[in-house]
Amino acid sequence: MVSGCTMIYIQRFTKEFQMIVKKISKEIDTLKDEMTRALVELIKIPAISPDNGGEGEYEKAVKLLEMIEEWPFDKIERYDVPDERAKNGIRPNILIYYRGENRRVPRLWILTHLDVVPPGDLKKWTITKPFDPLIKEGKIYGRGAEDNGQSLVASLYAIRSLMNLEIRPKRDVILAFVSDEETGSNYGIKWLMENHPELFRKNDLVLVPDGGRKDGKFIEIAEKSILWMEVRIKGMQVHGSTPQKGLNAHRVALDYAKALDEFLHEKYDEKDEIFEPPESTFELTISENDSRSPNVIPGEHRIVFDCRVLPKYNLDEILEDAKMIGRIIERKYRKRVEGEIIPEIKIRVLQKLQAPEPTPVNSKIVELLIRAIKEFRGDEPRVGGIGGGTFAAFFRKLGIPAVVWETVDEMAHQPNEYTRIENMVEDSKIMALLPLL
Repeated sequence: MVSGCTMIYIQRFTKEFQMIVKKISKEIDTLKDEMTRALVELIKIPAISPDNGGEGEYEKAVKLLEMIEEWPFDKIERYDVPDERAKNGIRPNILIYYRGENRRVPRLWILTHLDVVPPGDLKKWTITKPFDPLIKEGKIYGRGAEDNGQSLVASLYAIRSLMNLEIRPKRDVILAFVSDEETGSNYGIKWLMENHPELFRKNDLVLVPDGGRKDGKFIEIAEKSILWMEVRIKGMQVHGSTPQKGLNAHRVALDYAKALDEFLHEKYDEKDEIFEPPESTFELTISENDSRSPNVIPGEHRIVFDCRVLPKYNLDEILEDAKMIGRIIERKYRKRVEGEIIPEIKIRVLQKLQAPEPTPVNSKIVELLIRAIKEFRGDEPRVGGIGGGTFAAFFRKLGIPAVVWETVDEMAHQPNEYTRIENMVEDSKIMALLPLL
């Protein structure tokens, strides 16, 4: 039984809260053009990792700080990670704080990344050049528009709207803009966690808006483990007319790839319906050798497997399986040529990330995000897991619950990458509401 007095308070609170929601929505709508200009300016800067042949994120970080120079944030911190390959020898990471009224409640982190992937084949960019952003039919085209520019700008202007309305949130908000997400996070969030553990608290709430669906109804709470394996097969190059004098590394590689593919799919075949797809995947993504002539038998061949594995399985065991299959294939083709025993199969790990435990479905950040989505959109989002990797996994490893969510057309890493301006604006409203709950 709720007393009359309490009921009046709840009704008043609900009415006042709805008014705040409407004010935030209206304010962010007025910021739409400014948000669009901000994203356009950021897209112009090719913040590509040195690992991918770029100069890094320095110029983009400087531009970002210039854009918010006059904004009344409570604190701005910059952590420059040394990297001699990058411009000015650093990879910058920026943390921006906006204080809440209640320091006893958990803080909210919203993390986006500064870096972008390379453009790829420029011939496939048919709308505009990668770093020459174009606004067309409600979309902003350019590399990094969706990944991760949309949410970077959305998070900034979520807080800008609260500032303009002179609203202090319930909880502290930390906006993080980090480097190196696309190539491992060794100069980004991973480095911060290893070198400045004092920045993070076990009760922090974390939103990583770096993945989602077109309808904005999917909240990612779990990721598969990731293993990228490079396999190099050494045979002996000879003329195509005298195969008996050497060993065709390409044939050995084909046999190895087929054997490994079948073995892994058969051994690691369990399903978990929380993920999409529900099973582990083992995909051959690269196959190449040094033969550039139809009458040359290749002496070396390289293949790469991209493995996305359910968290219950151990990646070290999969690596051992790959080595075991290699030994079997070596014995199958073993021969001595000019005093040398071939073939030789070597495996190198390109990336390895054992997935942590999923964020609990009943965690506070999941609860708050569902409430915010319902408040603005009236939608009932679902939670689940993905095969891709985000830096939410680093938080989960620390035991800090993190979710991944945004509303996107899933154009990341593609030619003619774009973001819908409407998605950026509407997601910003939900980000603004989260710290008030």
